[in-house]
Amino acid sequence: MPASTSSSPHTGSRPGGRSARVRADVHRAVRELLADEAGEPPTIPVVAARAGVHATTVYRRWGSVAELLADVTGSRFSGGFVVPDTGDLRGDLERYAFNLAKDLGDPDSLALIRATIGVAGAQGAAACLGERRQQLEAILEREEARGGRPPTLDHTTDAIIAPVYYRAVFTHLPLNPDWTRELVARLLAD
Repeated sequence: MPASTSSSPHTGSRPGGRSARVRADVHRAVRELLADEAGEPPTIPVVAARAGVHATTVYRRWGSVAELLADVTGSRFSGGFVVPDTGDLRGDLERYAFNLAKDLGDPDSLALIRATIGVAGAQGAAACLGERRQQLEAILEREEARGGRPPTLDHTTDAIIAPVYYRAVFTHLPLNPDWTRELVARLLAD
């Protein structure tokens, strides 16, 4: 089988067995270390020790702390976030913004995001936002299929995702439901 050209470090690995266990143990170790160390990015030897694997295993699979954090973040933010379907765009976006703010208000999620962006730069930002934009795109496409004229994905990202991430990562301002509803109202008023 040819080698994968994907940048994902776990592409081509078997979905089960030792490889999956190592990945799960390493991911768990990263999340625990970030929670224990108030978001300070861990080193690969420390992660490996916590996960109970040899450091060379982690280096071979991920290559760097940046790639490891991006993988953990991508895994953390994929799949567990249900795209709302309330029957109308405003309701979907309000629920989406509320759920996003709630998720980013979690101290463990926030520590992971801060560490990932801080260490992995653009790769980390892509890991933090990729799945979020796909979820938002699904909401907008559903509205278009209903015959509506939703705003563009980029405009919606700028109006909802950007301020929620900014407030969560860079300020101590609350991420409350009234504020997230206001974001949606401003977007739809344009």
